[in-house]
Amino acid sequence: MDAVEEVKSRLSIEDVIGEYVQLKRAGHNFRGLSPFNSEKTPSFMVSPEKQIWHDFSSNKGGNMFSFIMEMEGVDFKDALELLAKKAGVDLDNYRRSARTSGPNKQRLLDALEAATKFYQVQLKANNQALDYVLKQRRLTKQTVLAWQLGYSPNTGSALGRYLSKLGFSDPELRQAGLITYRGRQSFDMFRGRIMIPLMDPQGLVIGFTARLLEASDLGPKYINTPQTPLYDKSRHVFGLHLAKNAIREQKFAVIAEGNLDVISSHQAGVLQTVATAGTALTEAHLKTLTRFTSDIRLCFDGDKAGIAATERAIGIASKLHVSLNIIDIKGGKDPDELIKTNPELWTKAISQYSYAVDWLIERQQSLNDLSTAEGKRLFTDAILPTINNLDDAVEQDHYLNQIASKIGISRLALAEKSTKTKRFSESISVYKKPKVQLQTLPAEQVEAAKSEDHLLALVLLNLNFRDYLKPLSADMFSREESRQLADLLLKQPTLTMEQLNGLDFLSDYVKIEALQYEELYQGLELSELKYEAVRLQARLIEYYVKRQKQNITLKLKSADEQTTDALLKQASQLDKLLRVNLGEVYGEQD
Repeated sequence: MDAVEEVKSRLSIEDVIGEYVQLKRAGHNFRGLSPFNSEKTPSFMVSPEKQIWHDFSSNKGGNMFSFIMEMEGVDFKDALELLAKKAGVDLDNYRRSARTSGPNKQRLLDALEAATKFYQVQLKANNQALDYVLKQRRLTKQTVLAWQLGYSPNTGSALGRYLSKLGFSDPELRQAGLITYRGRQSFDMFRGRIMIPLMDPQGLVIGFTARLLEASDLGPKYINTPQTPLYDKSRHVFGLHLAKNAIREQKFAVIAEGNLDVISSHQAGVLQTVATAGTALTEAHLKTLTRFTSDIRLCFDGDKAGIAATERAIGIASKLHVSLNIIDIKGGKDPDELIKTNPELWTKAISQYSYAVDWLIERQQSLNDLSTAEGKRLFTDAILPTINNLDDAVEQDHYLNQIASKIGISRLALAEKSTKTKRFSESISVYKKPKVQLQTLPAEQVEAAKSEDHLLALVLLNLNFRDYLKPLSADMFSREESRQLADLLLKQPTLTMEQLNGLDFLSDYVKIEALQYEELYQGLELSELKYEAVRLQARLIEYYVKRQKQNITLKLKSADEQTTDALLKQASQLDKLLRVNLGEVYGEQD
């Protein structure tokens, strides 16, 4: 048994996917909302029996490894490592040779885990640090243990010396963000600080937030692990490993500003609370949370930085179709302070949230005198950039009408200013470095892929439907796996599901096809199935002809006279193919 099969044997696909998608039992399978598209009707399916998943909205599917690759944005190797850790499989037993280049992430994880234990021991031995955690912050011993809090001694290299005795090298400790250099001498990165481990969604330590125990001019109150091969502050969501189950159950997440806010919130029983690195809320943070819920409630401090971050978050949330709501703290400057006053006040505050755009309008209204021309100008200057960033046209129109009515101007005048504001923003953005965006297939390619899959599902599960492939050829299918399967069925039309399942290179795809058939066609009358097969056959021919004619059009731009004649003849043959085949297809239904 190889490493992949060992991992598969120890993990169930519904448990792996259930950490990202809220799944509900649907007969033998599980169903949930697509993690790839915004939808209200669940179209994402998981089959424990077949150990595969399929998303009907995006037409993606595969096994547990492909799902992790999609969700975490990693390659197969990293997906295998992640799932192997979850399954308790030691990949070193399967590797033919040790890594020879690049950081050994497992070594870095081991070093960070050892550092965490070292800091925990130091906390127990330091009365001042214990008093701060237990008395000043009012954290219980259970909370301290759950979050693995610790203390870094205020010496030059106590941690470094300890870890070197365990066999870790200085380069490894530097890569893990645990030591730094002054000249040629190494020193501990953190000294004299309360240590808060930063953990990935699986609960593995990837870095630290460190708070000064005593006021000092030697450094800032808080410092974080620098960027490392394991820790990226623009992606890391603090506390998600302990919050994700509660987020699924409560169906919303609370984002606080500070790590101690999160810890206090969990101690108070509000377990769906997480934090980002300060107020730097990014698209990656929200994307991570949307795997669990689309209801996000933001609670940043009411200072200038917190307000600015909240306003930036509105545009990001709109782009991702996230329902962003704002929690206003009354009776404390942050959740931690409010909880110390009365934990029930924090629970109440969470339930009394405002939709983000409404919150912004109300806030700007309180800051400006809307009875004056200047007040109206300042108010609209502050509001319109956010309104223009809303992704939904209906929502945009709603707020433009509301604002025009609120300040007593015509809708036309406001729309004109909105357009100018948008043009100015776009002109500024020309000079900005474009953001890297995930590649997504055009809608037509997704629909073509769906047609291929659905037709193959019909002919796979109905042996007497194989004739519907005869007018087609393998090159009419647009993807490698569908081409391979179509080619096999055209050459060997009597192949059974059992025989196809035995082909390693097609096994998962065949299982996905079977799942699609179960969900789409099981229980339909034979006449309905035949009509669907004919319809899909026709669409496949149409898509193929369209693709080929687009290629011909491109070639014609640089073709000589002889090549042009050949290309035009090819285009004429395609038109004939379309007419003849579609005539046969639809004639069958007359």
